[in-house]
Amino acid sequence: MKFEHFAINVTQPLEMAEWYVDNLGLKIVKQMEESPYMTFLADDSGMIMLEIYSNPKGAILDFEKQHPLVVHLAFVSENPTEDKEKLLAQGATEVSDDVLEDGSHLVMLRDPWGFSIQFCKRAFPMLKSAN
Repeated sequence: MKFEHFAINVTQPLEMAEWYVDNLGLKIVKQMEESPYMTFLADDSGMIMLEIYSNPKGAILDFEKQHPLVVHLAFVSENPTEDKEKLLAQGATEVSDDVLEDGSHLVMLRDPWGFSIQFCKRAFPMLKSAN
C-alpha cells in the first residue's frame, strides 16, 4: 500500500487551496467549483495529495484550538527558516522553531485558517527519493 491522499474538512476550501498553491507550491489535480468544493492538491513529487473540502456531512474541527501534535501537515524543507519567513509574510503564524539533538530542524506554523504546517529538515532523511 502507498498513500494517495490525506483529507480535511474546512470552512473555506477554495481559498485555502489557492493559498497552498501560491505559498507551498502544491498543484491542483482536481477541483469542484460547487459544494462540497473537493480540491485535490499534489506535492511536487506528484505522488501524494492533500484533499480539502467543505462537506456539511462531517464535522469541521476548530484547528486553532487543536494542539499541532493532534494533526499537522509536514513538508520536507531545505531551508526551514527561509520557508517560515515566507509563510509568515503571507499570514501564517509561528508555533515553534526547534533544532533537535541530531541536527534536524523542525518549524511548526499555522496557516491563516489555523491548520498546522510543519517544515522538516531531517539530519537523516526518512523518505526515499522519487528519482
